[in-house]
Amino acid sequence: MVLLSDLATEIVIPSCAVVGIVFSLVQWVLVSRVKLSSDLNSSGSGPPTNNKNGYKDYLIEEEEGIDDHDVVVKCAEIQSAISEDFNEIAECDCLAGLLFSRILYCRCIKKLEEEFSGATSFLFTEYQYVGVFMIAFAILIFLFLGSVESFSTKSRPCTYNPHEMCKPALATAVFSTVSFLLGAVTSILSGFLGMKIATYANARTTLEARKGVGKAFITAFRSGAVMGFLLAANGLVVLYIAINLFKLYYGDDWEGLFEAITGYGLGGSSMALFGRVGGGIYTKAADVGADLVGKVERNIPEDDPRNPAVIADNVGDNVGDIAGMGSDLFGSYAESSCAALVVASISSFGINHEFTPMCYPLLVSSVGILVCLITTLFATNFFEIKGVKEIEPALKKQLIISTILMTVGVALISWIALPPSFTIFNFGAQKVVKNWQLFLCVSVGLWAGLIIGFVTEYYTSNAYSPVQDVADSCRTGAATNVIFGLALGYKSVIIPIFAIAISIFVSFSFAAMYGVAMAALGMLSTIATGLAIDAYGPISDNAGGIAEMAGMSHKIRERTDALDAAGNTTAAIGKGFAIGSAALVSLALFGAFVSRAGISVVNVLSPKVFIGLIVGAMLPYWFSAMTMKSVGSAALKMVEEVRRQFNTIPGLMEGTAKPDYATCVKISTDASIKEMIPPGALVMLTPLIVGTLFGVETLSGVLAGSLVSGIAISASNTGGAWDNAKKYIEAGASEHARTLGPKGSDPHKAAVIGDTIGDPLKDTSGPSLNILIKLMAVESLVFAPFFATHGGLLFKIF
Repeated sequence: MVLLSDLATEIVIPSCAVVGIVFSLVQWVLVSRVKLSSDLNSSGSGPPTNNKNGYKDYLIEEEEGIDDHDVVVKCAEIQSAISEDFNEIAECDCLAGLLFSRILYCRCIKKLEEEFSGATSFLFTEYQYVGVFMIAFAILIFLFLGSVESFSTKSRPCTYNPHEMCKPALATAVFSTVSFLLGAVTSILSGFLGMKIATYANARTTLEARKGVGKAFITAFRSGAVMGFLLAANGLVVLYIAINLFKLYYGDDWEGLFEAITGYGLGGSSMALFGRVGGGIYTKAADVGADLVGKVERNIPEDDPRNPAVIADNVGDNVGDIAGMGSDLFGSYAESSCAALVVASISSFGINHEFTPMCYPLLVSSVGILVCLITTLFATNFFEIKGVKEIEPALKKQLIISTILMTVGVALISWIALPPSFTIFNFGAQKVVKNWQLFLCVSVGLWAGLIIGFVTEYYTSNAYSPVQDVADSCRTGAATNVIFGLALGYKSVIIPIFAIAISIFVSFSFAAMYGVAMAALGMLSTIATGLAIDAYGPISDNAGGIAEMAGMSHKIRERTDALDAAGNTTAAIGKGFAIGSAALVSLALFGAFVSRAGISVVNVLSPKVFIGLIVGAMLPYWFSAMTMKSVGSAALKMVEEVRRQFNTIPGLMEGTAKPDYATCVKISTDASIKEMIPPGALVMLTPLIVGTLFGVETLSGVLAGSLVSGIAISASNTGGAWDNAKKYIEAGASEHARTLGPKGSDPHKAAVIGDTIGDPLKDTSGPSLNILIKLMAVESLVFAPFFATHGGLLFKIF
């Protein structure tokens, strides 16, 4: 008997999703009040009107010079022309001298439009290719799963309860295909909305920086919150609607219903893979080219408008770190929910048709939205950032507050939504579980995420000794910087791995694979706050780029740099959460696959399993080699193009000529679209080939091997440490940092080289490995009926 009725559950879950969507729209409205147009007085002439409400203040810092009304009017016209013709913006010469303060406005507008245009163009091109794959793979799902029972439309005995009759395999094929398409579209939508929000907020964050670091922080964080809440709420509501619609057909066949729902996670992760790999190659090719030629060879500032690769670099921040991360974490959320639902459907919840306990994973996510809403208000309304040193602590408080509140929320929902005692399917047997034990499973994942976040912060923030030691190693050149950075990354995995291991042991001991899935969901329960913190980083980074390109004062650039430095750390924390949750999700999916494929024991001493184990352990290295080489090849072309422009365009270094940004954007776009296909094919085809030719036992070994070797914490932390070591030298905030600087010094150049090496590690290969281990596991689960029936062709022949 549970306290929460089925009717209340059907109201609570969509209501929480709606609250999340409404809250994100409110944050959007608040960000939009930062105007990017010049507000003239009612007469239509004279200087702009200043209101004390902060929304109609002139947002451009006044530089020395003459306030020319014609320039003000011209910039207002340019702003209105953005939506009509991008070429008209060229009329505002962004490389002209700073004669008037209003030229700064023109520069910000042009930078914003170029970013939005480039990011949108890339994503639409990418989605065209991904759309073809999506349709082809959907057909494959239907054919493989439909052939399990030779496309029969007759009911069949249930897998786990042969005395009951379940819907035909053809129905599973149809509904798995539909849920795959739903997950894919939701993932694409999540990435696109995230990119659009980021490009919308970049210039506004820059403009707010003139009022102080606190105003800029709130704008950037609110923008990240829009993405976080939209993704969490959309993922929840689409999954909930799909379950209820599928239920109309499946009725009491909950085994078949939730087996079909696993396609939702497959769709989300498959799109995330291409988004992460394609976006990562795009952004890092541009970043490496911009840094090596601009900062090292030409000794010009980062994001200098004279550098032809800066637009491509900043576009890449949006399509890689924003769109890619959004799709990645959406995939983790969808897969952990699906894994928990699949296991629960063959436990007492599914056997007895208990709707509220069955929806426990969705209720946890619903409470998470409410908790994250309250947590966000602490950063934007309850406390005010007054200085640079308060930025990082404010972001850390978000993690702590959300974790504490979520623990209370999980305790409450476990008490009212679960019976005191129930059973969970555990490899052929039903294991008795208490509701307090399941609460501990969710909580251990939740707190393990916090531990991983803080350890990641310690090893990647330049406020602590590890990164400062890496910066100090730059005294003797790039080689020692690389050695220290690699050592830091390897050392940084110890505590997170122990945290993950303890989470697995506790959750599995209490509630078998269902407990592991709920631990993963616990780690992701505060996904709205985690994404807000993560998206804050690229938004702040691009805000700094806009300030540099617009030629704004050094004071404003210092503020945006401080936001960016904190953003690098928070981005690393976000990657830590993504990695930890990916490990737990993959294990839960692996357990569901083993159960669904009818494997009683995975014996590593069996030759069939062991060969899969070593091949699976090799796959992350093969995948990383492909993505790293792709970044290197694209970066090589980018470096050659940037050098060519500096050498052949007269007046480019002097700032009297405009670089050819479009060619650099095209290089990144072409390279990313072309190079994302082979790694994607490796991940998507491996389970199909292994399962069909070698069978479910070998495939179980492949999944276990890839899971163990694919936890890429060191790659992300090494790259983050190198990045912040460079920023530590550039900021010169301490006496030690000043001895290593200034920009352009030999230690700084060594730090830039380390940062350049770390870029593909932390933004391409490392994050993509999360998707590799999740995607292979969920794909194997979806195709498990086919592999169990028709797999192992080679072993059958020989």
